[in-house]
Amino acid sequence: MATFKKAATTQQRWRNFGCRKSVAVSLVVSVIAPLLFLAGRAGSFTSAFGESHSESTRKLSALEQNFPQEALKAASTDPEPLNLNIVGQDLSSSLIQEETIDVSRTDATSYQQEDPAEHTADKLEEQKLALRTSSSEEQRDTPDNSVVGGQHDGPQLLQVKVSDSGADQIGKEESNAKENPVPEPNRRKEKKGSIHDSLIRALRDQLIMGKAYATLAQAQNNLRLLQELKVQTKEIQEILLEAETDSELPNSARSKIKYMGEILERAKAQHYDCTAMVKKLRAMLHATEQEGRMLKKQSVFLSQLAAKTIPKGLHCLSMRLSVEFYSLPPERRELPHQENLEDPNLYHYALFSDNVLATSVVINSTVSTAKDPRRHVFHLVTDKLNYGAMKMWFLANPPKGATVEVQNIGDFKWLNSSYCPVLRQLESVTMKEYYFRSNNPSVATGLKYRNPKYLSMLNHLRFYLPEIYPKLDKILFLDDDIVVQKDLTPLWSINLRGNVNGAVETCGASFHRFDKYLNFSNPLISKSFDPNACGWAYGMNIFDLRQWRDRDITGIYHRWQDMNEDRTLWKLGTLPPGLITFYNLTYSLNKHWHVLGLGYNSEVKSKDIHSAAVIHYNGNMKPWLEIGMAKYKHYWSRHVMFDHPYLQQCNINE
Repeated sequence: MATFKKAATTQQRWRNFGCRKSVAVSLVVSVIAPLLFLAGRAGSFTSAFGESHSESTRKLSALEQNFPQEALKAASTDPEPLNLNIVGQDLSSSLIQEETIDVSRTDATSYQQEDPAEHTADKLEEQKLALRTSSSEEQRDTPDNSVVGGQHDGPQLLQVKVSDSGADQIGKEESNAKENPVPEPNRRKEKKGSIHDSLIRALRDQLIMGKAYATLAQAQNNLRLLQELKVQTKEIQEILLEAETDSELPNSARSKIKYMGEILERAKAQHYDCTAMVKKLRAMLHATEQEGRMLKKQSVFLSQLAAKTIPKGLHCLSMRLSVEFYSLPPERRELPHQENLEDPNLYHYALFSDNVLATSVVINSTVSTAKDPRRHVFHLVTDKLNYGAMKMWFLANPPKGATVEVQNIGDFKWLNSSYCPVLRQLESVTMKEYYFRSNNPSVATGLKYRNPKYLSMLNHLRFYLPEIYPKLDKILFLDDDIVVQKDLTPLWSINLRGNVNGAVETCGASFHRFDKYLNFSNPLISKSFDPNACGWAYGMNIFDLRQWRDRDITGIYHRWQDMNEDRTLWKLGTLPPGLITFYNLTYSLNKHWHVLGLGYNSEVKSKDIHSAAVIHYNGNMKPWLEIGMAKYKHYWSRHVMFDHPYLQQCNINE
């Protein structure tokens, strides 16, 4: 029995011990372990705090050493926040230097831990640049700057807080800034709308920089970079030759820009020298200006040359027609209806030209728009060389019942140097020197006045209409570079109100007044004419020959032409003396009778062209020349018989 009790007691003790053991384990797990864990965290926190405190102390000591003494005195005596105007540049640079060092130390580690492929050194540079610019821009642009703890009128002290989260926090802030930008009233607002043709401008800029760096690379014997730059600049030039807008660029343009940008970055790293670059760009600018002036002179010369040169096809046509004409027997060389030449009741036209094709267009277009072609008479005057060709053309191609007369200017025996001042001046030594001496300095400045038309009396024959047609009362003068689009017979019924000349005035913005044609610094001109007087156009003019004879218009022309022998009143040509001769004797016609500019102005409105009775290709770009403007050529070419055998044989095609 005693043994049994002893065993029971022992068993009860083990049971109590097991309970106590479980209680003790539970106590350790629930109380002691958390205390130990918290104690360890407290130790690490204290260690981190100590390191942070020591680092802050080190920065403060460095900051105090970099402070100017004036700033420290101001801070000790003035309770207001520190003003950067007192501290100056040294303070901001020292602060930025310390903080950016800390930024690079902290965030570089984060970048390496998180994603080294995305977080590169470019991010660090952007952060440093932001830190530097934020101080200077806020000082310069922000009227009400603030510091921690209050507001004041002066610039604020730059404060930078680097987040422990490193790149993640920066990335979040950047994304938030893009999605929800903070309004800053003093930030410069960007222009709304996309920039048109930005890729074209980028390519042009890269082309300029590529040429500049290529020169520097060649000077420093960097042949590899030089070759790369030459290849890329050549490719960019080819692209720019083909495209003028972004929409015309090839698909590879963006990759070209990117690759060229990489080459320029390498060139900048290897050869960037501000002084050398400025010198090179100035030299390039000077060379480009010189090249531009030279090209402009060449362009003027070539355009004048093209205007003066007779196309091969027209020369061929004239020769073939001449051969055909002089092979005819004399009795077959006369044009029909010659009895109409002096009938004052018919509609008479005067046309002076040596261009067979242009003359045919004028007559064909006039006849095609006339209500009764049989009442129209065309008086043509040409030179000896083209007399047979002109006559042969209208013998082979009579213009639908109209009358055509062809005269040779060489048969006008009365037109000689003793009577005509222009002929006398053209025969003078000074005039020959002006025209034919290539070393004459005035040649470069007055190139257009060396055009052969100024040497041809056909151009000046318009001042002798009463002498050529003594039995006519009215005549319509036409140039050979016009096209008639409407019936012109109403012009003969217009009352000129005692004036001699009926013409369309050219006072619009694109044309000139008297002061642009005449030399008003000469007293003879200034006391006789109004510089703001409205000019008018040759090309389609209705002349009252009775008034012409009564007022002795040809005599007025001769007097002024004699006074201009030294070319001090006006240059050469027929419009300036025409403005003088018919001054206050010109009746203004409605502008729809005569529209000008199709030989030089690419912006003539199509509604003006369609409403015009006569369109005029005045200027160098005549429709029969290759330099003629394509947009206007069809008005002229529809009156050309391109299927004519002579035109086909001479390769005159539409």
